[in-house]
Amino acid sequence: MAILKIARMGHPVLLRQCEPVAEPGAPEIRRLVADMMETMEDAPGVGLAAPQVYQPLRLFVFRVPGGRVSSDPQDAPQPNTVLINPTLELVGDEREIGWEGCLSIPDLRAAVPRARHIRYRGVDCDGNVIEREAFGFHARVVQHEYDHLDGILYPMRMTDFRYFGFNEELNRAAATQAQTGA
Repeated sequence: MAILKIARMGHPVLLRQCEPVAEPGAPEIRRLVADMMETMEDAPGVGLAAPQVYQPLRLFVFRVPGGRVSSDPQDAPQPNTVLINPTLELVGDEREIGWEGCLSIPDLRAAVPRARHIRYRGVDCDGNVIEREAFGFHARVVQHEYDHLDGILYPMRMTDFRYFGFNEELNRAAATQAQTGA
């Protein structure tokens, strides 16, 4: 396995519609998925889409560590998962604002509205169907990675740019706010 180079914001591969994966079990797809899992874990990240590693294919990997689940009782940890040729359905009208970052936009994060509840479906490298409902952080991660397959980066989903900034500055502001109570 190998750690892959991450495409940075501004690279054209991040802004294009990705192509379906013709053969999910092909050796080159299995190798790509294994390398993406290693890259995601090394980053450390919770998701990585193929265009982020210069492959305009409809696949992404993700995980939801136990420490990252939301307070939603229906949100739960998820193991390393690959979704090839996924579909996504937003369930209901309820949206939540949550902080997001991206390996392709290093050192920045923003408050982004996302659906609280989704359904998704795809296949793994063995052709097994993966079909789940997701809530909270799990739903957020899947929506973020799915957006990459359509050339959408999280700043494009923002509704209030007051909540967009460098991690270091946002952390400093939060610490100051906690100390002063302001």
